Amino acid sequence: MRIAVCPGSFDPVTRGHVDIVERAARLFDLLYVAVLDNTRKQALFPAEERVAMLREATAHLPNVCCESFTGLVVDYAQSRGADVIIRGVRSPSDCEYELQMAGMNRELAPGIETLLLPTSPAYAHVRSSLVKEVAVLGGSVDAWVPENVSRRLRERLQAKGGAGR
Repeated sequence: MRIAVCPGSFDPVTRGHVDIVERAARLFDLLYVAVLDNTRKQALFPAEERVAMLREATAHLPNVCCESFTGLVVDYAQSRGADVIIRGVRSPSDCEYELQMAGMNRELAPGIETLLLPTSPAYAHVRSSLVKEVAVLGGSVDAWVPENVSRRLRERLQAKGGAGR
């Protein structure tokens, strides 16, 4: 059985994330979409809610399992029996960073490979941080996030006193 892990912060989940997950799910028998629960970073959504949003957005993919993790992604991958880490890349600068990370992960866990999957051109400009910025300033983000995420984003920003339309 071919098992892979697709890690990220997913804060919030974008259509670009879902596209990478859908394409990776076709390549592997089982794909773990792993939300990094990094307490050193201030996330808009807690890890549990990001996992819930991912589960809703990927419910149509029977071989995808969404959960959170802490620590090193290679340790998480090994704990799930995965031998591949999937990373989506949008630009040459993403590739440069991901190649460095892949080299570090290879030293930490020589049996785990990193597969860089280029984003679909329609999502090359979509970043979670930009989605949040547009939403905070009152712009619509419906084109860039699944409907369930758009709804939660509006609710979260309204609760915080932001625009979020």
